[in-house]
Parts: sequence; C-alpha cells; structure tokens
Amino acid sequence: MAKIRKAIYPGTFDPITNGHLDVIGRAAELFDEVVVALARNSAKSPLFSEKERIKLCKNALNEVMPGNKNITLDSFDGLLVDYAKKQKAVAIVRGLRVLSDFEYEFQMALMNRKLEDITTVFLMPNEKYTYLTSTLIREIAQYTSDISDFVPKCVVKKLKEKFKK
Repeated sequence: MAKIRKAIYPGTFDPITNGHLDVIGRAAELFDEVVVALARNSAKSPLFSEKERIKLCKNALNEVMPGNKNITLDSFDGLLVDYAKKQKAVAIVRGLRVLSDFEYEFQMALMNRKLEDITTVFLMPNEKYTYLTSTLIREIAQYTSDISDFVPKCVVKKLKEKFKK
C-alpha cells in the first residue's frame, strides 16, 4: 500500500478568499490529501467565530470545488508542527502573494523544519489574487463595497449579514 502524502494548509480564514481557494486547489493537485486547518489564534480577534469560519470554509469549498474528495477541513490550536505531526503530514503548504510575505514565511519554515523536520511548500496563487488578504476583504465589505470578485458567494452573503448588524 502506497504512503499517503498529506499536507496541511493552515490559516485563520477570516474569511476564506478566492486566493486561499486557489492555493488549496493547487495543493490538492500535488498531494493525496490536503487538510485545510483553521487555526485558533488567541493573538487575533477574528470577525467570525471558529464555528462560523469552519462553516464558511466548508461552504466555500463545496461552492468552488464540489466533489473534491482529497480536501478535508479541521481546526487546531497550539503549534502547527505538533498538529502536522499528529496528522502524519509530510508538508505544510503556505501561500506567497508578494515578496514581503517571503521573509516571515521563510523564517517560520526554517523553525518548523528545526522543530519537527517537516517540509514547507510555498505556492503562489494566480496573479489576480496576489493583493488579496482577509483583512482587506473585511474592510471593503464593512463599507458595503462589492467583494464578489474576491470571495465565493457564500462569503459575500455572510459578510453582508455580519455588517448589517
């Protein structure tokens, strides 16, 4: 029996964007299984609760990549390398949008490799998503601007609901 090559794609996904989904799709082509791992980051104050973010990720994946069997969704807290080891992952997937992302991601990749000898794979999203961040999406949505080019329909709907309140 062949060894399953599992990768972890971690993030807070607050909310998930088309850029995230593009990286997930690219990772799904490279690995037998991709775990989209929602991080419970106590240092951040997300707009959406953990439960809401999981549901948004699930709905977005179903909307954009219906029937994709090698992508799963989970959440974790603590060190990413501990979670990856528990999952028996061979790699951590990180998206690189712009050059300024590289320095931080490179430092994290080296530390993760030192702690658990795990490989980090950097994937670039389609160039049309290189400027996207969840922070920008939340800010634009807050002022009721159209974000439909940047996130799936289910995310547009939830952001509209969130900012109506």
